[in-house]
Amino acid sequence: MSARIRNIVVVVAAAFVCGAAAAKTPVDPARDPKAVQTTVEAAYAKYRGLQEGKNADYIPALAKVDPNVYGIALITVDGKVFTAGDLATEVSIQSISKVFTMARVIEDQGPAAIAENMGVDATGQVFNSIVAIEHYRGSEMNAMVNPGEITSTSMVTGGSYDEIWGKILGIHNNFAGRSLSVLEDVYKSEAETNQRNQAIGRLMFAYGHIKDNPDRATDIYTRQCSIGVNVKDLATMAATLANGGKNPVTGKQVIGADNVPEVLAVMATAGLYDDSGKWLYRTGLPAKSGVGGGIIAVAPGKFGIAVISPPLDAAGNSVRAQNAIADISNALGGNPYSITPR
Repeated sequence: MSARIRNIVVVVAAAFVCGAAAAKTPVDPARDPKAVQTTVEAAYAKYRGLQEGKNADYIPALAKVDPNVYGIALITVDGKVFTAGDLATEVSIQSISKVFTMARVIEDQGPAAIAENMGVDATGQVFNSIVAIEHYRGSEMNAMVNPGEITSTSMVTGGSYDEIWGKILGIHNNFAGRSLSVLEDVYKSEAETNQRNQAIGRLMFAYGHIKDNPDRATDIYTRQCSIGVNVKDLATMAATLANGGKNPVTGKQVIGADNVPEVLAVMATAGLYDDSGKWLYRTGLPAKSGVGGGIIAVAPGKFGIAVISPPLDAAGNSVRAQNAIADISNALGGNPYSITPR
């Protein structure tokens, strides 16, 4: 066989394989739970040996977390649980908490409260950018970046620090389906190194987006980022959003179904820091990452998924988590933009 003919055969074969893969019917979690578990385990095994990325080190406590911690959990809207790897280790929730504090504000005050105060647009800047605040005078932020979320935290109503904190911890508990607690070593480490966030809070106060006591808002924000969660907690939180705000494990309606689309929209546009557009292009899934190593993602009406693995890429997103979630979602038809051919 000539080299030219051999090349043609290779190209045709590759096209056939790609076409067959594209046409493959996704696994239905409701009909084939064994296949879902196999899919989760396959993704865990595939990326277990991946050594890319490194722990966040600008918060000293995060640099000390075992980089080999790695767990996956997927929970369907009817409460089926699929897991692989480390389910016990708790890491700090970090920026994933932004989703649930924002949800609390939207639930209490309506979607317009967020849109009209700090905004919902992606900033095009890093998550802790001061330039973005100055450029837009704090108006074109979103609750997935630090200026927007410190502002969001300041919008949780209450007459005292403890009352505000109780509401924030309470909604995290309801989403997770259990009582969570703060990892005090992480909180102490962050509180000692959060001078930039203090400046961000005061700048948002100067532009009128935080109405009073920006230092209190920054400290409560720091505390919420230090909440400890395991991978099943995060998957339950994601599944609650996938299930229209109703926790599929406890049966509790945590937020109204009418408020879920706005939460997911901000996650989709700004949930993975500077790489949010790349993630959405790759998976179509609303998601949120945290520099503690967790990522949650939501397939609306289907499932929520979470992965914990501390080593991060340059944008601050877990390397293993991105790959594992993308593989699992693709196998299960999670992309809400995808239409399966009839």
